[in-house]
This record gives sequence, structure tokens and C-alpha cells, in this order.
Amino acid sequence: MLDVILSPAVLPWILIALGALFLLIEAGSPGFFMAIPGTALVALGLFAFFAYDLLATPVGIAVAVIAALIAAIVTIIVYKKISPDQKPTTVTKDTIAGKKGVVTVEVNPNDISGKVEISGSVWSAKSIGEVIPVGKVIEVESSDGVHLIVKEV
Repeated sequence: MLDVILSPAVLPWILIALGALFLLIEAGSPGFFMAIPGTALVALGLFAFFAYDLLATPVGIAVAVIAALIAAIVTIIVYKKISPDQKPTTVTKDTIAGKKGVVTVEVNPNDISGKVEISGSVWSAKSIGEVIPVGKVIEVESSDGVHLIVKEV
């Protein structure tokens, strides 16, 4: 079985298929963890496809490793060019206080089962002393972790 997998007719295809699979995983869930090994495997597969006999020598193995490293470096350069250069926005209790939003699930003073939408994000909320019905505009007074304390405007 191992002889068949390592044969010149099969091994290059296995390396290319694994590399393509890694690149597809990377495309589905970007994070740069699968792009480098995927590109390196494709490069090694292509190298094995065209120069399989060379892999049996120490020089050939060194050339294959260098080719994989070059493919990885090119991948890093391309990834840096196409990846967004912005940091994600963060919301802290200091930045959310004073923001206005709309009630999407009735907000009560006694529990955090209420929901409000602020700038496109939905938050759990409780009110200050009164029930706030759906559709009413609210303002954030403060936050307790990821839960907001709101009042009707």
C-alpha cells in the first residue's frame, strides 16, 4: 500500500490534493493558518510531478524544501497585500454609554431578557425602573459586562 502511495504516479496528486484542500479550508475560514501549508504542499506536489526522481537525492530534497519555502514566502506577501489592514472595532462600557438604540424584545427592570439594537448589534438589556416596550428608543446608561442598563428616551 505504501509503495502505491509513494509511487511517482500517485504521490504528486496526493500532495496537490492535500494542498488544494488546505487552501479551500483557508478560503472558507480565513485566518492564514492553512494558506502556507496548502501552498507548500501544492508546490511540493508540482515539484514531485515534474521531477520525482530528484526527490530520491539529498540535493533534490533540498531543492523541494527551498521551493516550498519560496511558495510560503510568496503566500505571505500576497496575503499581506490582500488582507484588510484595519483593526476590528471594539466596544467597551465606556464607549457604549450614551448611545441610542431601539428595543427589539421588551426590556424589564428585573432581568436581562430584554434586547436592544444599537448600531446594528443586538445587546441584552434591563431598564431603570420601568418596562420599555418593543420599538421604543432607548439610551444606554451603563453596562454590566455584556449587558446594558438602559432608559427610554
